[in-house]
Amino acid sequence: MRWTIGRVTVTKVTEMEVTGGSRFLLPQATREAILPIAWLRPHFADAEGRLRMSIHAFVVETPTHRIVVDTCLGNDKQGRRIPGWNNLALPFLADLAAAGYARESIDTVLCTHLHVDHVGWNTMKQGERWVPTFPNARYLFGRAEYAHWTGPHDRDDIRTVFADSVQPILDAGLAELIDPDHRIGAEISLIPTPGHTPGHVSLRIASDGAEGLITGDFLHHPCQIAHPDWASTADWDAAAANATRRRMYAALADRPVLILGTHFAGATAGHLVSDGDGWRLQV
Repeated sequence: MRWTIGRVTVTKVTEMEVTGGSRFLLPQATREAILPIAWLRPHFADAEGRLRMSIHAFVVETPTHRIVVDTCLGNDKQGRRIPGWNNLALPFLADLAAAGYARESIDTVLCTHLHVDHVGWNTMKQGERWVPTFPNARYLFGRAEYAHWTGPHDRDDIRTVFADSVQPILDAGLAELIDPDHRIGAEISLIPTPGHTPGHVSLRIASDGAEGLITGDFLHHPCQIAHPDWASTADWDAAAANATRRRMYAALADRPVLILGTHFAGATAGHLVSDGDGWRLQV
């Protein structure tokens, strides 16, 4: 899938898509709670009320940059808490190349945050070593995000992810620690959207009067547009994540901003519109 925002193109490269199995992430999204939200069907939920979700990367091409936003799970990784995310052998790089983006052609990688499903293809296995997948890119990691995950915490799984998907980038000298209002060229800037993680950011596209927003995980699924109070079990600070969602929805509603969801399946993109006292996504 590909979208045009002014002089910028955004291309979705899917690693995997699933229907159902998301209750561990959004436990309030029962089938009974999802079925009344008719606008979620068919793209974001099926006829039985099961959520549809995707793990994908976006390639953002501007007149001066080729940016990969979030790098999914990656192949050959181990020690992941979700069993189906271990030892993957998926055609992500072939699909990326088929979309017109050889990995060597990427000049920037942005990780909205450093969770497992956003850093995996930072690296690839070469013999017994993890090496940068995008050897000609600068990898942008949030300064606060990096400080959090390198400081004291109780997540052994994150330490494993850091060791195989983040540390090799630092060792190769390709990492750049950035502030949450960082700008990447004339068209691309970052917006702080904390709560899911301490240093979480979203990506704003502005070109020739057109606008877009790549969400990252300040929301995982469009059902959280109908229910901003539905926190993800993966949120670091549920109250802060809730506040971020409401702040962002109020800023985006009824404006011509194309919202591209980092885990949105199906149509993947749409516009936020008012719906009574709340909001919905119009695709």
